[in-house]
Amino acid sequence: MKCPFCGFVNDKVVDSRESKEGESIRRRRECLKCEKRFTTYERIDEIPYMVVKKDGRREKFDRQKVLAGVLRACEKRPVSMGKMEQIVNEVESYVIDSAERERKTSEVGEMIMQRLKKLDKVAYVRFASVYMDFKDVKEFMTELKDLLKDKATAKAK
Repeated sequence: MKCPFCGFVNDKVVDSRESKEGESIRRRRECLKCEKRFTTYERIDEIPYMVVKKDGRREKFDRQKVLAGVLRACEKRPVSMGKMEQIVNEVESYVIDSAERERKTSEVGEMIMQRLKKLDKVAYVRFASVYMDFKDVKEFMTELKDLLKDKATAKAK
């Protein structure tokens, strides 16, 4: 750290304190040459986690946006808030664990759909109808038939 008074590069830290929010550290320093004191603040320079949209745009990951989508899909369904929160937590962990600090929205959407499919079929269909952006009723019906086929296969076992 360069002294703001004489420009000397060596100093000693006299006192350190965390800010009230814990987001930065205040350090009181003393120049080893001119012995004047000065204050510095350190904070973590956070790089946001990103999601890559279908069209290639990058957007900051928004936990609230994921939660809103899951809440909307599970509206008036017998799905506890705890289960919905668990899905959002798993998605957030998945994004945070990315080495590149970004994930494709298609991966995130698929993950949510897998969780909802196990949890509540109606919530799954609601989410899929928005997420998969069906072009017509035929595509939507195909997805429903696959879902019903999966249900029948599960019952047969």
